[in-house]
This record gives sequence, C-alpha cells and structure tokens, in this order.
Amino acid sequence: MSRGDAAARRLYAWEDREVAPRDLSRVPFAQLQALADHVWAAEGLRWPPRLRPLPPQARATVARATRLAIEAPPVLPSWVLLHELAHAMTSTAEGANDGHGPRFVGLYLRLLVRHARMPEDALVASLRQTGIPFEPEARPIFLA
Repeated sequence: MSRGDAAARRLYAWEDREVAPRDLSRVPFAQLQALADHVWAAEGLRWPPRLRPLPPQARATVARATRLAIEAPPVLPSWVLLHELAHAMTSTAEGANDGHGPRFVGLYLRLLVRHARMPEDALVASLRQTGIPFEPEARPIFLA
C-alpha cells in the first residue's frame, strides 16, 4: 500500500474518510501472522501469505502484498492488514493481480464487513457516491 500510487488515490482517500475512523486498532507485527491466518481460514482458504518485515528503505510504503507474502512495519492498523489480504486474494503466485480494481474492492469490502464489523450499507453507499467500482460477489482470483 503505497500512498504514491496515483491509480489508487481515490480508494486511499475513501479509506481515510470511511475506513480508518471506524477502526483505530493497531496490531503488533508479532500478532499479524495469527490474524492473517484467521482471516484466511475464515474465508475458506488454505495456505495464507507469510508475514515478513517491511524493508527499512520502503519509507513511502505503509505495507505491501503479493499472493505469497505480506510485508508490514512493526505495528499496523488492522484495516490495512485486511487491505493487504485483499491484495493477496486478488493476486496469483505468478504475479497477476487486480491492483485496486473492482474484484479487489469487492473482496476488501467483504473483509471489512466480516472481520472489522464495519457497516456494509454505509460502506457500499460511500463507494457508490465516490464512484469506486466494486464486484459484490468477488472471489479470490485463484478460485475463479
């Protein structure tokens, strides 16, 4: 999750406005793998991505993910972990991914509702109002 990604600015602005104020939790790195494993299993998936430290030179990056790994700082908001898990679910081991496209946003929305207990109706309305497209029935790319 790099704040410099121009293609994702609208999504990041939406997160800052709608998601971050609803979840003020901070998770220490030592607990992130257990949380990722729980969310992955609750979504009916096997072989979750591995958590590893974000390299110190990644100063402009909050966190980043591929299908196989999530790189995170020493402490991470739980909603950011859900964002990165949605990236892992919309990526393949070969590197194909949905970026911040409709499949990603649909999966991310589902994770926010199911695992952060955020109000689905309010989030859907705000996504529509902002003009951010999402797939309500999105599934992980590797299951499609």
